[in-house]
Amino acid sequence: METACGNPFLCPGQPVLMAPTRGVDAAELFREGWSCSQAVCRAFAKDFGIDERTALRLSCALGGGMSHMGNTCGAVSGALMVIGMKYGRTELDDLAPKEKTYELGQQFIHEFRRRNHSVNCTDLIGYDLSNPKELADAREKKVFHARCSKFVFDAGDILETLL
Repeated sequence: METACGNPFLCPGQPVLMAPTRGVDAAELFREGWSCSQAVCRAFAKDFGIDERTALRLSCALGGGMSHMGNTCGAVSGALMVIGMKYGRTELDDLAPKEKTYELGQQFIHEFRRRNHSVNCTDLIGYDLSNPKELADAREKKVFHARCSKFVFDAGDILETLL
């Protein structure tokens, strides 16, 4: 998906030249106010028979690098949940789905890291969200909306390719 500047989430309001993708869907949910993890998880939940409310609840604590701790990016965590929704193991003695899930999870992480140089929230946004002052600064400077839309978009875009 391209706009005149090359990224629909860095250039809001510019015409989109291609049809929306799952990355676009996830980024729009994020812009509506859902956390990064919730936006990614909800964008794919219905595909796997999971109602949106359940997806939102399950993924809620993962935003901001796992509950504003600055660890793994919530968009990454939400994406790993989506991979588990599709391929996750449901029988204790069936290890093939577990291995498939881990393999796709690793592929996702490698691609996300290639695009963004990290999967760590603090590294990605430049603020330690576990520090109340830095969290407040990030909110005041609207860092989440300025930076995280791209990470949410990338997560949905990568998932669309992998799944």
